[in-house]
Amino acid sequence: MAERTPESTSEAPREPRDSAGFELPLLLFAGFRSIIDRLHAELARQGHPDVRPAFGFAMQAIGPDGATASELGRRLGVSKQAAGKTVDRLVGLGYAERAIDLRDARRKIVRLTPRGIDSLRRSAAIFEELRAEWVAALGVERVRALEADLRTLAPGGFFRLDVAGWFGA
Repeated sequence: MAERTPESTSEAPREPRDSAGFELPLLLFAGFRSIIDRLHAELARQGHPDVRPAFGFAMQAIGPDGATASELGRRLGVSKQAAGKTVDRLVGLGYAERAIDLRDARRKIVRLTPRGIDSLRRSAAIFEELRAEWVAALGVERVRALEADLRTLAPGGFFRLDVAGWFGA
């Protein structure tokens, strides 16, 4: 028996239905999660198996000039104590180090080590590869349009690093 298609019947093709409102944030999160999970799998393959998403946000917040634990806590939206625990873990894994601030010897700052910088550089390259996969699947115009739409709808300063604090961690 032949398969029935809209062309072989008098039925009109169905219009796509609108999604329920709750699906949009879940779809956005699922897209984010798929990218982040793939990033970390590739980072592990490239010699950084201990990097976790929260560490990536923390290393970004430490930045090229370093940060004190208080500054790091503010940037991440967590307490100084929670930031200190993250720093302890990054130091233990060799991604960061504590040092005296050359501008103010009374302050201790956290700086990225060459290993921490390497993981961020590799992350940037992997993100480029993952974006290229989205372009291959969706087309460059659709990806550009998606990015433009998200920039339009995201509040100013949308590259926030306080995800862990926002999630309540």
